[in-house]
Amino acid sequence: MTKIALPIAAICLIAFIVFSVIDSTAFAGPWLIAFFLSLSIGFRAYAALKGFSFTLLIFAAVTTALYYPQYFSTWHGVKLASFFTPLLQIIMFGMGTEMGIKDFAGVIKMPKAVLIGLFGHFTFMPLAGYTLARLFNFPPEIAAGVVLIGSMPCGMASNVMSYLANANLALSVTLTAIATLLSPFLTPLLMKVLGGQFIKVDALAMMWEIIKIVVIPIGAGLLFNRFFKGKVSWLDKIMPLISMFGIAFIIVIIVAAGRDNLIVIGPALIVCALIHNTTGYLFGFWIGKLFRLPERDARTIAIEVGMQNGGLASGLAKAMGKAATLGLAPAIFGPLMNITGSILASYWHRNPPPVEKENAMISRQGNEVTGLKVDELTS
Repeated sequence: MTKIALPIAAICLIAFIVFSVIDSTAFAGPWLIAFFLSLSIGFRAYAALKGFSFTLLIFAAVTTALYYPQYFSTWHGVKLASFFTPLLQIIMFGMGTEMGIKDFAGVIKMPKAVLIGLFGHFTFMPLAGYTLARLFNFPPEIAAGVVLIGSMPCGMASNVMSYLANANLALSVTLTAIATLLSPFLTPLLMKVLGGQFIKVDALAMMWEIIKIVVIPIGAGLLFNRFFKGKVSWLDKIMPLISMFGIAFIIVIIVAAGRDNLIVIGPALIVCALIHNTTGYLFGFWIGKLFRLPERDARTIAIEVGMQNGGLASGLAKAMGKAATLGLAPAIFGPLMNITGSILASYWHRNPPPVEKENAMISRQGNEVTGLKVDELTS
C-alpha cells in the first residue's frame, strides 16, 4: 500500500490542478484531500519522511473542513465544539501519565538551562507574536490569536523533536513540564498585557480554564503514573492515538467555523506563523550559546522556545467563545510548527554537535527517556 501511495498522490495532484484550472471547485476538493491522504500513507514507507505523516493527515482534515464546513458544526443536534475541553483534558491526562517527579527535578540538575529556556519561551515568543500581529495589521480577534499562541507553554511535540534531533531530552521534558505548570499564571498575564491591546481579556477566567484543562488532568495523570504505571498496558498504547485524534478534531472544527475568515487571511497567517516559529528557533539557540550552554542544550532550548501548545490555545479560544477568529492562529501555527520542527530535528540529527567537555554528562542526561513513550509518539 505504501509503495503505490506516492504515484497515486501524484495522480491526485494533477487531477486537482486540472479541475482548478477549469474552475470546477466541486471536483477539485476531493482530489486535493486524496492527495494529502495518499502522501501521508506514502511517507510512512521512508524513515526520513515518516515524521511528516501525521501533519499531512492534518492537512487532509483541514482541506476537508475548508471544502465541506457544513459537516463539522453539529452532529445530531450536538455542537462538535463542545467536545474541545474533554478532549484536551484527556490529552493532558495522557501527558501526565508519561511524567514523573524526576521530570520536575531537572530544575535542580540543570537550573541555568531551564531558566534560560523558560525566559526565552515566555518573553520572546509572546512579544514576537504581538509585534507580528501589529505588523500584519490583522483584525483584532485574529491578532489576539497570534499573541495567544505565542503565550502558550511548550507541548509534547517539542519533546519528540528533541529526541529526533539527538538533543538533551531530559532538559526538553523538564522545560515542557515546568512551562505547563507555569502557564495558568503567565499565559493569562501575557494575554492581559499584550492580547488586551486587541480584545478584552478576563485573566481570572482564563486562569481557571487553564487549571481545568491542564493542571487538574496532568495532576491526575501523575497520580496514575505513580500508582498504576505498567499495570494498564492498553492505556499506554491508546493514549498517543487519542492525542493525535483529539488535535486533528480540534483543528478541523476551528477551520470549519472560521472558514470565511481563513480564506481571506490564511496566506498572511501562514507567513506570520513561519516567521514567528523560525525566529523562535533562532532566538532560543543563540541565547543558549550566548550563555555558554553546551551545543545540545542550546539546540533543545531552540526547539522548546520555538514550539507552543497549539491544542491548548485552541481550547482557550473556544472557551472565550471566539474559536472562529481567536482560534485561527493556533489552527494554522500548530501544523506548521510540526513541519518546521521535523525539518530542524532531521537536520540536527544528520549534523551532531561537536565534541565538548560536557559531552559525557550530557549524554547521560539527554538519553534518559524520562517515562516518555517516544516510539509511540513518532509511530
